[in-house]
This record gives sequence, C-alpha cells and structure tokens, in this order.
Amino acid sequence: SFWSHFKDEYYYDHTFITYEELVSGIAGYINYYNNERYQWKLKSLTPVEYQNQAA
Repeated sequence: SFWSHFKDEYYYDHTFITYEELVSGIAGYINYYNNERYQWKLKSLTPVEYQNQAA
C-alpha cells in the first residue's frame, strides 16, 4: 500500500537524475506519510498521531 501511494502521490510527479535524489525523495515522502498525511482508516489521524494515541 505504501509504495502504491508513493508512486501515485510523489514518484510520477518528480524526475530523479541521481540515486541520491531518489533516496532523499523517498526519505522525505516517508516523513510526510508518517507525520503529515492524514489517513481515513486511522480515524483521520497521521500514523504517528494514531500510534501515540494508543500509547
């Protein structure tokens, strides 16, 4: 599911010239996905917010 979202929301809109740019883009998207992107199935919370709520 993550990689599907990554391709749809990020990869197809960016051009990567070097491997380092790709790695940096993936790291940035992972940060966005976990900390900023609200998810319906997690009661409209980010994954980090949902995890902290359970703790």
